[in-house]
Amino acid sequence: MITALGQRTIAAIKAVGRLGHFLGDTVRALPDVRIWIPLALTQMRRVGVDSLPVALFIAAFTGIVLALQASYTFTGTVPLYFVGTLVGKTMMLELGPVLPGLALAGRVGASMAAELGTMRVTEQVDALETLAYDPQSFLVIPRVVAGVTMFPVVVAFAIAVGIVTGWLTSLALLGLSTPEFLKGLKLFYVFKDVWFGLFKSATFGGTITLVGCMVGLNTRGGAEGVGRSTTRAVVYSAVLILVLDAFWAMVLL
Repeated sequence: MITALGQRTIAAIKAVGRLGHFLGDTVRALPDVRIWIPLALTQMRRVGVDSLPVALFIAAFTGIVLALQASYTFTGTVPLYFVGTLVGKTMMLELGPVLPGLALAGRVGASMAAELGTMRVTEQVDALETLAYDPQSFLVIPRVVAGVTMFPVVVAFAIAVGIVTGWLTSLALLGLSTPEFLKGLKLFYVFKDVWFGLFKSATFGGTITLVGCMVGLNTRGGAEGVGRSTTRAVVYSAVLILVLDAFWAMVLL
């Protein structure tokens, strides 16, 4: 048992060391702007534009469920216009950033881990290193920059769609008028709600892309290793999103 504990401790220390080395290499590659800026534009389309349908679909039904659940909870005790308050606050502060973040951890993180993992096991990354090209500049920084910049954009659209579907649900199913819904929406609104949700989403985007790149570039073991890396990227990203969500709630709220 002691031997197993020692092995796990050593493995954890090695993992921290690999993470520090990876982050250090990434920071050192940042000055190569002529290399990664053109590549980042392509990744922005893949991370942002291509992810919009998934994020908006999730946000639309989240807004519907929030409105229905709020009306059920408030019936007979709280004025119904508070449905607008709950939908707006929850979409801006919590579910708007977190649910699309978890979905995109599967879409974006898994895609990056699989792509870079395949490049690693087929020795394409080794070929870049042999030709004196920095893999961080070509493969990592464009994806991380795209994640940090485009996740807030995707989440902003998701928040707007969630609020709109909550409003439409209130009109169609709850008998709530537009002025009443807007009254609840504006009741406790502060501008901090918006930037807090967008800031969280930027950190989620950076985390997902960093994890996907790191796990992908450390892939070993052929096709089976690529499958393991893809799974790890999704699991690690989802766990870190929830941890970050709790951390930012304690620090910023």
